[in-house]
Amino acid sequence: MLTVALLALLCASASANAIQARSSSYSGEYGGGGGKRFSHSGNQLDGPITALRVRVNNYYIVGLQVRYGKVWSDYVGGRSGDLEEIFLHPGESVIQVSGKYKRYLKKVVFVTDKGRYLAFGKDSGTSFNAVPLHPNTVLRFISGRSGSVIDAIGLHWDVYPSICSSC
Repeated sequence: MLTVALLALLCASASANAIQARSSSYSGEYGGGGGKRFSHSGNQLDGPITALRVRVNNYYIVGLQVRYGKVWSDYVGGRSGDLEEIFLHPGESVIQVSGKYKRYLKKVVFVTDKGRYLAFGKDSGTSFNAVPLHPNTVLRFISGRSGSVIDAIGLHWDVYPSICSSC
């Protein structure tokens, strides 16, 4: 009887740990099939997303760069167009990303938990709207494909880092 009780307790504990571990999710990939793959998966170790640089021209999202904590990711994309830079407030997180695409990314809108809408690009193409699958999770990093423009974007969601000494 004691063995059965211990086994049941062990299984319940393992199930609870498995449920807790499922906080990450992925949305995308939105855009066309061209370009070279990129991922900022390693950058999330530098901290939460704290700023965005987006280069746009008259038609497309040309380039992206994201600041994680106090460290900027590598720039991806082309060099033509205007560079826009937006800083998030301390503790602010991206909780939704929407936009438009055809063969390339044409518009991207980052929505924060403070109610800000950070919009870049032109309003034409096929719409997408990405949110995390799990509650209390935020945008942790981006991936996708790029060449002379941003061909496609993927969005990776997880819990906000509990400790960030570099933020």
